[in-house]
Amino acid sequence: MTILVEQRAGYRRITLSRPERLNALNVEMAEALLAALDAAEADPACRALVLTGIGRGFCAGQDLTEIVDMPAAEIPALIDRYNPLIRRLAASPLPVVCAVNGVAAGAGANLALACDIVLAARSASFVQAFARIGLIPDCGGTWLLPRLVGRARARALALLAEPVSAETAADWGLIWQAVDDDRLLSAAEALAARLAAGPTVAYGLIKRALDAAATSDLASQLDLERDLQSAAAAAPDHAEGVRAFLAKRPASFTGKRS
Repeated sequence: MTILVEQRAGYRRITLSRPERLNALNVEMAEALLAALDAAEADPACRALVLTGIGRGFCAGQDLTEIVDMPAAEIPALIDRYNPLIRRLAASPLPVVCAVNGVAAGAGANLALACDIVLAARSASFVQAFARIGLIPDCGGTWLLPRLVGRARARALALLAEPVSAETAADWGLIWQAVDDDRLLSAAEALAARLAAGPTVAYGLIKRALDAAATSDLASQLDLERDLQSAAAAAPDHAEGVRAFLAKRPASFTGKRS
């Protein structure tokens, strides 16, 4: 079993579980993660996700023992097995909190960065390790890095393949926050519980709008905001949020679309 899925009140925790390989990514794990996303999104009681790793590391990237003798001509087919996972994580209507509990290297780093809110233990590190083995960042790395940390830092991270500490990653805007190691899971699960109790229809629409902004001009983005705002306003959570605000009470969101 390459992942573990645990039910929580309002959310699910998905744990990468290949500790003997520092949770290195392979096709079996990618497909198991996709199936877990399918199941979570199909469950009305699941309104957020936590992604983390078991043992000493979050994910060491591609399991090199599985590609050591792979012909170059087969690499594109391998990447095409991973790309759907990154697309699904980024586009999931559920908010995804990632708790990076150790090294996040190569594809493992970019798997984490594809999530919505990334927390990391202070002992954790991020490394775009691809250049060390003569490859380029994949799993969205070349798209994510310049948008998160800017051109100069993105190029240095990719070309030098040097590790970045959790605290530096937070300072640079690569992740949301570095937390004490013994608080990592509790902090991530508190965030997931908070998100699960929120207006999850609006959260999904926020994700769509922010993703579109990367390639939109202002006029197109304004039109998209108008359309998505209409969809958000049609959800019951909008009316509940307004009533709660006016009554000075906590809102009771349901996440229902109509």
